[in-house]
Amino acid sequence: MLRNLMAYLDSVKSRDPAPRSRAEILLYPGVWSLAFHRVAHRLYRVRLYFLARAVNHLSRFLTGNDIHPGAKIGKRFFIDHGFTVIGETAEIGDDVTLYQNVTLGGTDPANGIAGKRHPTLEDGVIVGSGAQVLGPIRVGSRARIGANAVVTKDVPESATMVGIPARQMLVDVTAYQRDFVPYGTPCSDCFDPEKQKLELLQCEMEQLQKRLAELIEEQKRSSGPAGKDDITLFKERDRA
Repeated sequence: MLRNLMAYLDSVKSRDPAPRSRAEILLYPGVWSLAFHRVAHRLYRVRLYFLARAVNHLSRFLTGNDIHPGAKIGKRFFIDHGFTVIGETAEIGDDVTLYQNVTLGGTDPANGIAGKRHPTLEDGVIVGSGAQVLGPIRVGSRARIGANAVVTKDVPESATMVGIPARQMLVDVTAYQRDFVPYGTPCSDCFDPEKQKLELLQCEMEQLQKRLAELIEEQKRSSGPAGKDDITLFKERDRA
């Protein structure tokens, strides 16, 4: 038990340079949020829903983080700062880091879709401050969600997502190879306007190419042998 606690505190220290000792980390609201959640989740699993909710509300009052007792959370989970919301059917893998004001939210319950409503975060995911990850989507292992991004679609493994709605961005290989990138994205890439314009142009070019291919395919389907002869005649008339 004590060994597991020490290992957890060391994992937090490796992701946050601010604390000077393990004892200081024990004061972090994110650490207390996880401890309260472990208790609430056990109560939830044995269907003591009222007691689980009571522990959840006490945790929210003391730490500012609202983690539903039904959420499944893996090892070495860390909320840096606080004011984070995690929904009932959210699933979080090992070594996941969330910064302040993150929401792992659900879909509209009025749409008639029951069951899984919240996202699944695989191992090593980093979610930057203010990001919203919404719906029953999957965020691949080691993916990074930039600050204030709004993610509503599946995220590939090791991808870096920024913007509203979130889109995948190119990351320099030196940043990609790092084990941990604070706040989800390399700052030099996030605030380089020229690089962002280039990426936007590239996205628009890919969309235009895709649309052109669709139009060519539609033209091929709609035109039979007679249509092909007409096109040939038209080209010959142009040459004349």
